[in-house]
Amino acid sequence: MNCVQSWPEPIVRVQSLSDSGIRVIPERYIKRQSTKPCFKLTPPSREINIPVIDLQNMLSQDILVRNTTLALISRACREWGFFQVVNHGVSHHLMDRVREVWREFFHLPVEDKQVYANCPTTYEGYGSRLGIEKGAKLDWSDYYFLNYLPTCQRNEHKWPSYPSSCKEIVREYNEALVKLCRELMKFLSINLGLEENRLQQALGGDEVGASLRVNYYPKCPQPDLTFGLSPHSDPGAMTILLADNQVSGLQVRKDDNWITVKPVPNAFIVNIGDQLEVISNGNYKSVEHRVVVNSSAERVSLAFFYNPKGDKIIEPATELITPTVPAEYLPMTFNEYRTFIRTRGPCGKTSVESIKSPR
Repeated sequence: MNCVQSWPEPIVRVQSLSDSGIRVIPERYIKRQSTKPCFKLTPPSREINIPVIDLQNMLSQDILVRNTTLALISRACREWGFFQVVNHGVSHHLMDRVREVWREFFHLPVEDKQVYANCPTTYEGYGSRLGIEKGAKLDWSDYYFLNYLPTCQRNEHKWPSYPSSCKEIVREYNEALVKLCRELMKFLSINLGLEENRLQQALGGDEVGASLRVNYYPKCPQPDLTFGLSPHSDPGAMTILLADNQVSGLQVRKDDNWITVKPVPNAFIVNIGDQLEVISNGNYKSVEHRVVVNSSAERVSLAFFYNPKGDKIIEPATELITPTVPAEYLPMTFNEYRTFIRTRGPCGKTSVESIKSPR
């Protein structure tokens, strides 16, 4: 079956809507009053940003420097669920190349991109909506989704052949981020008082999953009425975001406020996913976040998802459970969890709250 035709209703490319010059967005993209973007965030005097951490300090010969850096990571995971990392070992040139090659892809003629149109069964390829519910409210964004790990699910035929350098750059970039994720897992394990490979093993060891979603947020004539990406928490273990280097859009919930993240040059934005909140027994927080759009500029970002092996049971680490600290979450495989959150409907601020153990 044709991928475009396999969706329950006609697919509309948001980029095409933006390029058409409309001044009023279609009803499908207007969110409920209670969830419309609010641009009255924190007062100027209270402007803050998510923590910024220099990973080069973890290579220091000074144990105090290393321990101070670990403490900063720990505090960010426990209080924010988000932080930025600099001096992370990934080439800045590669970061710029992969972002621009995808910007180039989204600027291709629509008929060239349609060759890679995705299906609701896998979402792999060029897409403009998530979920197959008819009449659902939609976000103001297009995307390209591809699998990287496990290798048996990797299909490079579904990766764009144009720009000609795309496949090579994406392959190099994904491999670099797998290495970064494994390093971060060590630091997060140590901060929980666990063996440094404990979290990696809890996710499936060498059999973890990884995927890349490239987000394209076109200009929007009524940005106050919609979202580029609606409020959500990430269902996997960890997300590494390469933000647009010119336009902000990511907002993170901190207590009762929405904080607009100000990306640091050559940094990655790291956020804890639902599965790490479960394994850490709630010590690390998977936090609600969203993306706003604007009327003057497009925005491109790349989200790299690091996930557990699909059939791996995810539950609080036994080392963190004591007679006075019970397990806070129910055990569930990652595949079961994804199915559960797709079918359960809205429940709580983050998806993971819905699998907390009854008391």
